[in-house]
Amino acid sequence: MSELMTAIDHLAAEDPSELPRGLLAAQLVELHWQMARLQAQIARRTSIRPPGA
Repeated sequence: MSELMTAIDHLAAEDPSELPRGLLAAQLVELHWQMARLQAQIARRTSIRPPGA
């Protein structure tokens, strides 16, 4: 969870217009994966499963 918070804080502190598009895309992909990992952890801890699983 702290990794996700750090990534969000890092992105919030930057002006996206000043970043190269490749770097911005890489940061957004990394943030997406961190959010997906967090969702998976929450699902495991709360025993919630997606429909059809």
